[in-house]
Parts: sequence; structure tokens; C-alpha cells
Amino acid sequence: MRAWSLDHTAPAAEHSLRLVDRDIPEPGPSEILVKVHACGVCRTDLHLAEGDLSPRRPGVVPGHEVVGHLAGQGGDARRFAQGERVGIAWLRSTCGVCRFCVRGDENLCAKPLFTGWDADGGYAEYAVVDEQYAYRIPDVFSDLEAAPLLCAGIIGYRALRRTGLWPGGRLGIYGFGGSAHLTAQVALYQGATVHVMTRAQDARELALSLGCASAQGADDPPPEPLDAAILFAPVGTLVLPAMAALDRGGRLAVAGIHLSDIPSLNYDAHLFEERELVSVTANTRRDGEEFLALAAEIPIRPTTTEYPFEKAADALEDLARDAVNGAAVISVSSDVSGGT
Repeated sequence: MRAWSLDHTAPAAEHSLRLVDRDIPEPGPSEILVKVHACGVCRTDLHLAEGDLSPRRPGVVPGHEVVGHLAGQGGDARRFAQGERVGIAWLRSTCGVCRFCVRGDENLCAKPLFTGWDADGGYAEYAVVDEQYAYRIPDVFSDLEAAPLLCAGIIGYRALRRTGLWPGGRLGIYGFGGSAHLTAQVALYQGATVHVMTRAQDARELALSLGCASAQGADDPPPEPLDAAILFAPVGTLVLPAMAALDRGGRLAVAGIHLSDIPSLNYDAHLFEERELVSVTANTRRDGEEFLALAAEIPIRPTTTEYPFEKAADALEDLARDAVNGAAVISVSSDVSGGT
């Protein structure tokens, strides 16, 4: 099979992914083999390629927003039927016995494994995963639409929950890419007023087209105080204006796995009056199931930019320079079904 492996870490413009031929992986006893139709291009893939995240295995195949159909399974796998459409996401294994797993916080597992980091992901024609960490894909979504839901959507949903925003509250979103434009649709559906702060004009136009109340520059103040905010851009300096924009008791959730350094906070300007700053670490499988059901109910309409399989490195480069409006998705197979 064809696969893109990470040869070395480097700026995305240097195209450090290498197209290789590999054997189709054999599923283990509880694993399923997925013929990949499409794979979303997540900012985490970019952090891995550029070295913000240290690679955990040489030549790893990135990609953890994987949509395809079941093409084989191990002897103990029974959850999915042959040919059924399934998704592979970021979280691929937890220990199940540490104090975090036992209390239901498997996203904080002491010994987790992640797709496209610890194990090969979806920038390939086939991928394997334990069936208990795979998802059924709602029929309402095409392959291209479903792919970004599997990380950008799920982690945005968890970030929104972490803010504690109540229905009808005022939400600020900083950065408006693949994850943010999905999260905004959830918040709007739940009755929130959404204000977007982002540097890209195309992203501001997308935000307004989705029904957001305002869209301005990345560090501009929103037109009213915020009850909650989510920082999607991996830019630590934006923590200060986001915290300053919060009303009393407001909470900022940082949604990314990587963030540049945060400048010094001023207690009176940023934290006093019970303002809070929290992080988001991975997600639980329950988060994923809840989000996919809600996404189908709304239904969320992802904005996607399609790249052919041979252009995977170009997709990462475009993401690095903010040239993707919405979510980038790689079409891996001729079986892929399209979206918007």
C-alpha cells in the first residue's frame, strides 16, 4: 500500500513527508483493518511534522481523522460488520486501570497511545485500530465531511464543555480553522452568541456566514464581555486579550495540544473576579460518541478543502500558512464521497 511517512521534522514548506510502499497491516485479535477513504489534516499533524511534538516512532504515518470501511478484522473483533463505514480518531488506547481511567477520565490516562503519533495513522491506504476505539459514522455526512469531525469536532466539543458556557451565553472563539468552525455551529445550535477573533479575512467571512454575531482581528476586543472563550490558535500571546475579554466568572479553555509561551498575566486585568484559565487534554470515547450524535442532529456542515492523496505535504504547508478555510481533507481512495 502507499503511505506518507514522516522522514524528519522540518518546517512544512520543506515537505518532510515521504511517500513509501508498505505492506498492508495485519489486524491483531481485537483490531479492525480499515480501507481509508479520507483523512483530515489536523493542526496536530502539523505540530508533529514541524517538531513542536517530538515523534515517538521513526517513519510514523500521520493522520488521526480517518474515515473508511471495514476491510478485515482480527479473530476476536465483532463490533462492526464487513464493509461498514468507520472512523479512527486520535485516542487509540488507554490502560483502563489507572486512577484516571477508573474514574472515567480516560483522556488523562497515564499510559495512552495516539493515532498518527504512537502508531501509524490515516495518511495511508489502510490503517488498523482496536475496534473499541473506532466510531460509527452517521449517514448524514459524506466521507470528506466526516473526517474533520473525528478530532477537530470532538476536541472542540470537549473544549466547549470545559468552558462551562450555559445556553444563551456569550462565547468568544480565538482562531477560526477546522475545529473552531465546527464548535461554533454547536454553540450556536445551543443558543450561544458567538464572537470570533481571527486574523484571516476568509475565516471571518466564514464565521459570519455561519451565524456568528461578530468577527474581528485576532487580538481585537469583542463587542461585548464574554462569558466563556476558547483559544484554538496555538499562539500563547492571545491568552492575554482573551482573558481580558472575559466577564466576571468567565473561563478560557485552551484547546490545542501545543501552545507557544504565554506572557505574564496581570492579576487584576486577567484573573481577578474569578476568571479561569483551563486546558483541554485529548478526549474520552464518550465525548466522541456524544459529539457525533449531536453533529448529526444539528446537522453540522463542515467546510472542507479537498487534497488528492499525492498532495498531502501541500495540505500541511497550506495549513501552516493559514491558507485553508475550514478543514483540509486528503482523499485517499477513489471510493471517497464528497462534501462542501
